[in-house]
Amino acid sequence: MPEVKIAAEARTEFGKGAARRSRREGKVPAVLYGHGTDTRHLSLPGHALMLALKTPNVLLRLEGLTNGSEIALPKAVQRDPVRGFLEHVDLILVRSGEKVTIEVPIRITGEIAPGDGMLNQQLVQIPVEADATKIPQGIEVDVEGMDIGDAVHASDLKLPQGVTLQVEPETLVLHVIAQQGGEPEEEEAAEGAPEAPEALAESDAGDRRSDEEQAG
Repeated sequence: MPEVKIAAEARTEFGKGAARRSRREGKVPAVLYGHGTDTRHLSLPGHALMLALKTPNVLLRLEGLTNGSEIALPKAVQRDPVRGFLEHVDLILVRSGEKVTIEVPIRITGEIAPGDGMLNQQLVQIPVEADATKIPQGIEVDVEGMDIGDAVHASDLKLPQGVTLQVEPETLVLHVIAQQGGEPEEEEAAEGAPEAPEALAESDAGDRRSDEEQAG
């Protein structure tokens, strides 16, 4: 997996006020931890970080740190629930050759067989163990020609070399099921003439009373 270089700065101010000032300056507060080191508080460039996080499980090479550059993996990302901008990021230190357990996206390719079937995907991500610097960006599942009753389990996935599953082999990933029955036919739905609306019925009754009074 390619690394994305990010310029990191040590953060010395803490609290909500400091975090707001940092975001106004286009920076995102972050913490870096792992390998028994003390937690470090950082500020990262917001735009560059946003672009980097578009890649699943991206590796960040943090530059400008006291001990030189470090490789980190995003562990938790907090976003504003309304506007979606980055609020805070937790990063974990990783090293080449180190095994990590992480969730990888499942990517669907192909089309199921034409007919009454529909694809029911149970998992959109799957946990795997991989070298920290060789995490797959996704695992492809080809559903071309699958028909009702066909299924893909975790054991059916084609994993890159060095990557192992962290779920039971029989875990269901996706299957093709029959679509639910359609809407009732128009003739059945419209049995009998519809009743007159209450307001209209009252109006008709009033008209009849008026006619009877005039006749009397």
